[in-house]
Amino acid sequence: MTDQHPAAAPVVSDQVSAALAVPDEALAVPDEVPAAPDEVSAAPDRSTLRLALVVGGLVLAVLLGFGLGRLNSDGAATGGPSAAAGHTDPPGIGPHSHGTATGTDQGTPTEPGGLAVSSAGFTLAPLGTEFTAGSPGQLRFQVRDVQRRPVTRFAIVHDKPMHLIVVRRDLTGFQHLHPTMATDGTWSVPLTLAQPGVWRAYADFTVVADNGAQTAVTLGTDLVAPGGYQPRPLPEPATSTTVDGFTVGYQGTPQAGATVPVTFRVDGPGGAAPLERYLGAYGHLVALREGDLGYLHVHPEPELVDGQVKFWLTTPGPGRYRLYLDFQVGAAVHTAEFTVIVP
Repeated sequence: MTDQHPAAAPVVSDQVSAALAVPDEALAVPDEVPAAPDEVSAAPDRSTLRLALVVGGLVLAVLLGFGLGRLNSDGAATGGPSAAAGHTDPPGIGPHSHGTATGTDQGTPTEPGGLAVSSAGFTLAPLGTEFTAGSPGQLRFQVRDVQRRPVTRFAIVHDKPMHLIVVRRDLTGFQHLHPTMATDGTWSVPLTLAQPGVWRAYADFTVVADNGAQTAVTLGTDLVAPGGYQPRPLPEPATSTTVDGFTVGYQGTPQAGATVPVTFRVDGPGGAAPLERYLGAYGHLVALREGDLGYLHVHPEPELVDGQVKFWLTTPGPGRYRLYLDFQVGAAVHTAEFTVIVP
């Protein structure tokens, strides 16, 4: 479009020159017509008329040049191509969101997981939420995407594609379960809610996208066992407890917003218990915060440290937490529980 400007300028100049080329005969004023003695002559003299024509021609040239300039520079407005019409952002540029609040193991989450039924574009959809207290039941659910389609591709994380944690809202009755999935994306697992009350179920999983990308998410939903609910107070904080004949103790002081080591030792009647790998690790630690039941799932160092299971625990804020340590001895899984106060 810049090639049009040099051609347009001479056209304007020639038109102006022609307009200014006024013959002297047209400017002649007859000498034989005298002015009245007491009146000022109304006919302008030759120099005044020529000056007026020159000024008018210059104004006309400026207006013509301005109009042609706008016509050439506003090509998009007159049907010409726009330089921005074919512009696109480079692929991969744009805001990206990553799950720091849910599904992270041993990261630094800004908030614990399991507080919402939907997160990161996925929704936990239970097919039934009411159970009879003390009677065996079946929990069935789906994980759905933003189009409400059941998700069917999950990564194997610590030997399982789905980890399901169930606990009553007073933090009793802890269960760590592993549902199985049907081809239509429906998960199912036998479940017994031992006591009446409102229970919280956490689905801890990692979705695999068509391009291979993985998204770790933890979603939560409430389950109900109707009946008289008598909440139990949390036990007082202690660094040691007994379960199924084992003595389990820990060392370390969890701190709000900081990652600190917490080490667990398991002793049997004859000394240190011969711990076995359970779901690919020597122990699994779940921490739940009293009040909102925020969820943390932490995995330990790959090997024992001086015969102990070492975790790096990050608690997102102050409050009372209940810790649940799963460990395996003699092919049997046991769970030790602790109350911890984070100042």
